[in-house]
Amino acid sequence: MKPTDSAAPASRLRRLVVPALPATIVTVAGLALATGVIRTLGDGDGLFPGGPVGWSLAILTGVIVGHLVALGRDRWWGGTGSGAALALAVLLLYGWLPATLVSLSVVVLVGAARRNRWRQAVVHGAVDVLGIGAAALGLAAFGVVPGIRHPWTPPAWDLSVLPQVLVTAAGYLLVSRGLLWISLTPRTGTLPAIPRTAVVRQALVGIALLGISPLIAVCAVHAPLLLPLFAVPLIALDSTLWIARARAEEQLRDPLTGLPNRQWLLERTWTALDEAERGGVRAALVLIDMDRFRSVNDTLGHLAGDRLLLQIADRLRHALPRGAEAARLGGDEFAVLLPSTDSLTSAQRVTRSLVAALSSPLDLDGLTLVLEASAGVAVFPDHALDAEGLLRRADVAMYQAKRDRSGVELYEAKRDGNTPDRLGLLGDLRRALDAGEVELHYQPKVGFDGHVAGLEALVRWVHPDRGRVPPDEFIAIAESSGLMPRLTEYVLETALAQVARWRAMGLEVPVAVNVSPRDVHSPGFAGAVAARLARHRVPPGALQLEITEHVLLEDPQRAADTLAGLTAHGVKMSLDDFGTGYSSLVHLRRLPVSELKIDRSFVGRLAVDTEDAEIVRCTLDLAHSLGLLVVAEGVEDDETWERLRDLGCDAVQGWLVAAAMPPDETTAWLRARGEQGWHRESETAALAAEKAAERPSGQVLN
Repeated sequence: MKPTDSAAPASRLRRLVVPALPATIVTVAGLALATGVIRTLGDGDGLFPGGPVGWSLAILTGVIVGHLVALGRDRWWGGTGSGAALALAVLLLYGWLPATLVSLSVVVLVGAARRNRWRQAVVHGAVDVLGIGAAALGLAAFGVVPGIRHPWTPPAWDLSVLPQVLVTAAGYLLVSRGLLWISLTPRTGTLPAIPRTAVVRQALVGIALLGISPLIAVCAVHAPLLLPLFAVPLIALDSTLWIARARAEEQLRDPLTGLPNRQWLLERTWTALDEAERGGVRAALVLIDMDRFRSVNDTLGHLAGDRLLLQIADRLRHALPRGAEAARLGGDEFAVLLPSTDSLTSAQRVTRSLVAALSSPLDLDGLTLVLEASAGVAVFPDHALDAEGLLRRADVAMYQAKRDRSGVELYEAKRDGNTPDRLGLLGDLRRALDAGEVELHYQPKVGFDGHVAGLEALVRWVHPDRGRVPPDEFIAIAESSGLMPRLTEYVLETALAQVARWRAMGLEVPVAVNVSPRDVHSPGFAGAVAARLARHRVPPGALQLEITEHVLLEDPQRAADTLAGLTAHGVKMSLDDFGTGYSSLVHLRRLPVSELKIDRSFVGRLAVDTEDAEIVRCTLDLAHSLGLLVVAEGVEDDETWERLRDLGCDAVQGWLVAAAMPPDETTAWLRARGEQGWHRESETAALAAEKAAERPSGQVLN
């Protein structure tokens, strides 16, 4: 799928801006730091204070680093107060360069302890450098430019120095946190939930900076050996911020399984899309739903269901490929984010392995349960450019997988009934049904003796603007939107009215109507069909309903009950498109069908493909052993006709006999066949020649 035109310019803009901002920050900070170091060394000054003050500050910095590493969080998401307070104190005393070295020491050492955080450490370090530089400029505005040789030692640390401290702290916070805010929100325009909470907490950090930094500066001047004792209040500050952060994080986790929730997934997906766009790779979002989980809840209770969900979540965690992340969206629905994937095929392959892992048997108190999973895959940038779009399209693909019982489906726009174009087509279809603008054409089914075995009603729609709409397209829209029952009702009503007119003309030929799995599983469907037959005064034997194998898969027992009700009323049943689904022979034997139709995909190559010929032969043997008649679809040439006749097929349907025709043409076709039925052109010519040979010599036809 090609991204929409409206989204493409924004995407190109993001590709330019997103990677440029961190690089610019790092470059500017690096140049500023290099310039400061060169100038300081050129003036013969030291980079960091020596003696007891220097060693005490180094010990205090080491304690802070150890604490941050123990927290296991990076400096933005977790505790940030301790390093900032210490850096600001050094700035007030010795200027921006020593303060920058303290800040970078924290960042570099913490980054070294977390090898996968180097990229973040570099950006955060650069942001701190610029923030400290802004604070130093604020302090310089008051005529205060401290250095190693000439520390800032005001006569008294009282209210007279409050403006300098306020401006210095405000400059540091506004620049450093502002740059982080911008770098964290390159696409959505809003911060994720945890950093939003962290931004609010920066007010607490500011108060801590104002309160602790001057005290550290005073202690450094008058009692430097006591500096390490400030580790206690600084660690307490970080711990307070970490607890607040942990509480914010709890809001993004599922309380039952401990997996992240929907909000976290969307926010993490935005970040992954940014990284994929910068790296020029794809990212994928997978939505997984456990089939028949509701029946477990209904049968064993919600507590048993919760225990199964815990097992499923644990199994999902262990099945994740490296770098992938899982979330629970609610109920039995899970999601997996693949931040990087090579191709659409690769995303499908990973998803199939996840589905296979989740579909293996589960044990619950000695009871073995098998809950199959269905998954939908949407890939960036092929299917969507944003997190919400990926989630929505993965959901569409997942429901397609559930309907087709295919396990895994990749999103396809042509099967998505939620696009603006298809929604418009849905509205037009609804209006066409109300106005009676949808037509039925009829295609004959004939036996090898020429007898017309029946007609199949096929729906056709000519859109006033789009022209002829393919049946597969608008039927798929009807099935995915809930309009299918209305379409089936329309087709049944139209077909039975036509059957009644033909019977009044003396043309008594059964008509087959296709019905969807949703129709068969609807309560009262059998009674509604019987009522329509009675209203049109059409005998039940004149109607045949064609179902597909998908009816057998979703709820075999309900399908069997509905079909049994229909056959009890005298309606005949036919199994359409046989061989293209996943039905079992047990279900086939249980269903009260009287006819089986072999799909055209097997019939079309019957004369040239030995494997297809063997499949058709086996299907005929199976069906006949169960007492079923067999109709072959898609017969288009004499050779296929003859092969099917030799194999013992009962009837055929296809262009060799006739294409689907409007009612008037069908009426003319039926009358022209009369009692002799239908015969191929070659047979008709042979019969004519035979009759001509049988006439006495000299007899002339009038």
